[in-house]
Amino acid sequence: MARPKILLLGPIDHANKEWEALGELGELIEPQAKTREDFIKECQDGNLDGVVAAYRTFPSISITGRFDAELVKHLPKSWKYLAHCGAGYDQIDPVACSQRDPPLLVSNVPTAPDDATADTAMFLMLGALRNFNVSMHALRREEWRGRPAPALGHDPQDKVLGILGMGGIGRNMSNKAAAFGMTTIYHNRRKLDDEKVGGAEYVSFEDLLKKSDVLSLNLPLNPKTRHIISKEQFKMMKPSCIIVNTARGAVINEAALVEALDEGLIAGAGLDVFEEEPKIHPGLVKNDKVMLLPHMGTWTLETQYKMEVWAIDNIRSALTKGKLMSIIPEHESLA
Repeated sequence: MARPKILLLGPIDHANKEWEALGELGELIEPQAKTREDFIKECQDGNLDGVVAAYRTFPSISITGRFDAELVKHLPKSWKYLAHCGAGYDQIDPVACSQRDPPLLVSNVPTAPDDATADTAMFLMLGALRNFNVSMHALRREEWRGRPAPALGHDPQDKVLGILGMGGIGRNMSNKAAAFGMTTIYHNRRKLDDEKVGGAEYVSFEDLLKKSDVLSLNLPLNPKTRHIISKEQFKMMKPSCIIVNTARGAVINEAALVEALDEGLIAGAGLDVFEEEPKIHPGLVKNDKVMLLPHMGTWTLETQYKMEVWAIDNIRSALTKGKLMSIIPEHESLA
């Protein structure tokens, strides 16, 4: 029998030995295509026949485009597993993958990014609370703190951290915030066990918006969460509130955020993600109240290595045990 093929979509940067070790289970291959059109043609021509599993990275969307209904219908029937190297998987349509015959089962990396992403959120939160952004830029212009100096910032102690999406990253951030003397409230699709959330208080979405001194967005992007924070939500927040986003850019309506900042509906923001990356709304770029990072939440050697190994282990589990190690929730019933 022919050996199964294992497809690499995007480079392995750190876990090369672990990837090469998969060669004992199948033939390691890469696509020749550089565009979605060419990738689909490669599938149609039978060049990827025999692929059973694939490893994909976030940047590989430049090769395949989104894994949507149009794409999955062209994939070879042999292809059963897709191991995504990331926590968020909004580039993949779980419904389209599940409705394919046979289903294309998807896994993600649910916990490996937690520490690095929560650390990034804390950096953005502290910078925005303390008005550090204004003076960091002024210092490079040889203007010391700025002319005039920025308004006095705020200490995190005794502030309320509101978390929208109390998954692994949200819980990690809540633990870190406790060390700064903050209390946490959260809103989720459902209330979690008190022990799991370290005593954080579950509140309604409306109360989360009204009570938070810092609102951290830690939820996945999907049709229900797109622009979940927009003009009406900003109107409910405290004028002193800081919003932090390390999830996906499109959970916030960026145009509404710019208006909210300009109108004083909220005090500032810390953003690592944007609606149309790498494009950033010019109203955010020019606003000194906003801390900006170019999607660096998992930009550490240790975290990226852990993520790559986790995705590779998903493939190993699929090929040796017939099931993915961390299948996405939408596909659990199909496993």
